[in-house]
Amino acid sequence: MLTNDNQIDSCLENICNQGCQVVNQIINQLENDQTVDIIEHLTTKQKIRLLQELKDIMMVYSGSCTYPER
Repeated sequence: MLTNDNQIDSCLENICNQGCQVVNQIINQLENDQTVDIIEHLTTKQKIRLLQELKDIMMVYSGSCTYPER
């Protein structure tokens, strides 16, 4: 996850570490122009990039939101 933007990369790591349900929730919030507290400090351009990166990440899971138990 390298976007060449430390703020976006930090947000991506933070969001993804919370699991795919949180990622999907944040994707939905961003798509519906809802406020997402943990990325409030990002610019509009950064939020758009973050949304695209999150969608790209979730494509790997093909809609599946299951992980092996740790």
